[in-house]
Amino acid sequence: MNERQDSAWRGRLWLDDDHCLLLGTPGRTSVHAHYAHQVLLPLEGEACVEIAGEQCSGRLLGIESLQPHAMPGHQPPCITLFAEPLAFSLQTLLDVCQQAPRDIPDLAQALRLAPRRSLDPRLTRALARIRALDEQRLPATTLAQEATVSISQLERLFSGSLGLSVRRMVLWQRLRHALRQALTGASLTEAAMAAGFADSAHLSRSLRQQFGIRASEALRHLRSDSLV
Repeated sequence: MNERQDSAWRGRLWLDDDHCLLLGTPGRTSVHAHYAHQVLLPLEGEACVEIAGEQCSGRLLGIESLQPHAMPGHQPPCITLFAEPLAFSLQTLLDVCQQAPRDIPDLAQALRLAPRRSLDPRLTRALARIRALDEQRLPATTLAQEATVSISQLERLFSGSLGLSVRRMVLWQRLRHALRQALTGASLTEAAMAAGFADSAHLSRSLRQQFGIRASEALRHLRSDSLV
């Protein structure tokens, strides 16, 4: 397998409201950090990830939200879970993954039943609005009005509860929307436009910053399915 093939993620992707599951082979990535918690469950052998310059390997690996990390190449087939910190603690995800069988139907059901974090109602309202994003532009003033707080209060709610700014949270949701579009048949340009990116290059840069991979490599070998 050459370097380009080794960097491609291969498999099937299931997208849910607050998490997604990928069944397949993780690709090699550069160092990156994303908003979602990530859990790796190898179906055989051990998975490997580099965190803070150290190689970590095992049968169950958790990566905290916004933790810089890199994926080496030559990984075994895995179930990879990405989940929103606003919904789950990393420990909850590890507990669920430790106890559930390593297959998509059982793990998907266990995640549906897993406890979610309690959030400030104002934050819940703002997040519901962000999750409903399509191609709309959504200024912070609109979010603040709908959450019945000032812009400064909204920023403090996001940074204090989620560890990131309103702008980065909106970007995260736009990426999710673009991925959903691209994995259901849209071109990169169409997916970028539908999610409010300036063009496909803007989408590709954002995806590389968040996941350490190129959009073409990320999507060429993936397909999307409905969660069972």
